[in-house]
Amino acid sequence: MISAVTGAAAPAEQSTRQSASGLDAIVANHDGRVESTLAAQQIERASPGYGGFASPVGLFTAGAAAGAIQAYTAAYLQPLSRFHQNALLVERIRLAAQFLEHIQHPDGSIDLLETNFDSTPDTAFVVQPVCSAACLADRAQQHVLVGLLAPFLKRAAGILTVGGIHTPNHRWVVSSALAQINEIFPDSRYVRRIDQWLAEGIDIDVDGQYTERSTSVYNAVVDRALVVAAVKLSRPHLLDPVRRNLQSMMYLLHPNYEVVTEISHRQDRAQIATMNRYWFPLRYLATKDQQGQYLAVANHFTPAYASLADLMEYPELSGPLPAVAEPPSDFEKEMRALGVVRYRRGAVSATIMNNDASFFSVRNGNSMIEAVRFATAFFGKGQFISGKHSNSEGRWLLEQHLEAPYYQPLAPPRRVTPENWNALRAERATSQVCQLEQRCEISETRTGFKLRMRSDGTAGVPGALEIHLREGGNLAGCEPSAGGISFLTSGFASWRVGDRQIRFGPALHEHRYVEIRGALPRQPGPSVYLTGFTPFDHTIEFECS
Repeated sequence: MISAVTGAAAPAEQSTRQSASGLDAIVANHDGRVESTLAAQQIERASPGYGGFASPVGLFTAGAAAGAIQAYTAAYLQPLSRFHQNALLVERIRLAAQFLEHIQHPDGSIDLLETNFDSTPDTAFVVQPVCSAACLADRAQQHVLVGLLAPFLKRAAGILTVGGIHTPNHRWVVSSALAQINEIFPDSRYVRRIDQWLAEGIDIDVDGQYTERSTSVYNAVVDRALVVAAVKLSRPHLLDPVRRNLQSMMYLLHPNYEVVTEISHRQDRAQIATMNRYWFPLRYLATKDQQGQYLAVANHFTPAYASLADLMEYPELSGPLPAVAEPPSDFEKEMRALGVVRYRRGAVSATIMNNDASFFSVRNGNSMIEAVRFATAFFGKGQFISGKHSNSEGRWLLEQHLEAPYYQPLAPPRRVTPENWNALRAERATSQVCQLEQRCEISETRTGFKLRMRSDGTAGVPGALEIHLREGGNLAGCEPSAGGISFLTSGFASWRVGDRQIRFGPALHEHRYVEIRGALPRQPGPSVYLTGFTPFDHTIEFECS
């Protein structure tokens, strides 16, 4: 088993363990990172960033220095590393630690120069890798290294015990950082502060998603923080929400290991992303729970994202492994709290989204329809965003009701000014109330999916059904227009990437008004439009082959 101190295996099982864990490759990757980090570190004494690292925009950030300290320490202590016991690393750790002390405020906080200042949570993010390095050094009885890091960590602990947070995940990041510091420099104040945050309960819903629903960033941040706190505080119950989140993610995973990000409330919303940041919690619970699905996903990211420092600090990661079991790949699953319905049929992956303009997406291998959206030119409010969804006989129904009145003179009359116009509008009688009922029915077919889009009520309203495509494929059967826009004017279109295709249609082409007033801006990249007028009733098939 990999030692908690050095990462070295016991001689009798060294080759077996190294082969099983891929440690030799992980160390080689890590050494490459150390080499590039050494080259990037600012070692000119006259520089204001002395000891730190400049970002592409010229900012010297605490996070980069903290990551370097962790990377250097792991390599210095790892016998398989070509940097093992290299004195240069000790000197560079000293410089990076001095840089952190230099930019640290008297209360212990640091700044995230891109946006947050005197920031407790960003201090916690920086403490995590620095404390990991201190933990490895402490276990190896490398007292000089611990001494280099102690001033920054002890001062940071001060703000972590009293400072506030911005977002839900920050509570667990702060708690995790305090648990790490407490392991090396025990202090009852740290645990009391952790307990204050934990008393609020872990914010996870019945579908296994945390408040921010950030499937590529903050889920993984929370999962890691809770695993670390569970280990450092000997509180195994903190692993339960991590299990629930990872199980949820198995159903939000596309065939190519990308994840559904459309549900996110954070900056990763609708971005192309994977589960690479989950490597640590996946690997930890794969070994602890003998969970083969988690191991399958972790293994996919091991070559590029496995952490040598984590393997050295947490020997559990290198324990006996379960048999690999592929994540679910044949299901229809409603996630009601999220307003999501997920489908997987092998290489085909589809998502229905309630309360979202991008209400449907489907992919067949690497051939991807990123979003289907619908909008009508109804008083600048006709973007279709369903307020409720339901299931009837295998069909998912999304519904939206819209109204747009005209307003009568105030009775009795009142003086109207720029300041009270909006407030007084609610007191006016209305007339000529226009209404629109918009509905979308989505059902699975033998070859893919069928989508029926309807918009009824006020007649003659232009509508446009937008089919947004992931760039990189071959579009056929459409009439191209300017700016990446195409119209489906007849028959069916096809979108092909490699040997996978999605064929969709039939056509509907009654106008070319697609930049509809009040609708969301067109998404970058190729989009195909089907257009008509209310009463709008069109069924489109998506055939995957």
